[in-house]
Amino acid sequence: MTVKYTEDHEWIKIDGDTATIGITKYAAEQLGDVVFVELPEIGASFDKGGDMAVVESVKAASDVYAPVSGEVTEVNDTLTDTPETVNEAPEAGGWFAKLKLKDASELDGLMDEAAYKAFCDGQ
Repeated sequence: MTVKYTEDHEWIKIDGDTATIGITKYAAEQLGDVVFVELPEIGASFDKGGDMAVVESVKAASDVYAPVSGEVTEVNDTLTDTPETVNEAPEAGGWFAKLKLKDASELDGLMDEAAYKAFCDGQ
C-alpha cells in the first residue's frame, strides 16, 4: 500500500484505485482536541484540492482537502460519534473518506514519508 502526503497535511493511502484519506499526526497535534468532523456525502465527487471535509477542534475549524480527484465511495461514520479518534489514531482509525481515483497521475505531485517529514521539520 502506497502512502503519500500533501503540504496541507493530509495523507492518502492507495490500494488499487481506492484512496483512503485523513489528516496527519502533525495536523492533529496542531489542531488540538478534535470535537466535530463533517464528512463528505457518499457519491460526491471532488477535484484535487477541493474542500472535502471539515474538522473542528477546541482551537479552530479547518478544511480537509482532496489530495486527488475522485468520487467518495465510503466515509468513516464512527467519527461522527467519536471525533477524538482523529487525535488518537489520525493515520489509522481516524481516516475521513475513501475515494475512487479519477486520475492516478495526480499522485505524482505528492510527497513520500521522508519528504513529508523534511517538510514538517522545516515549518
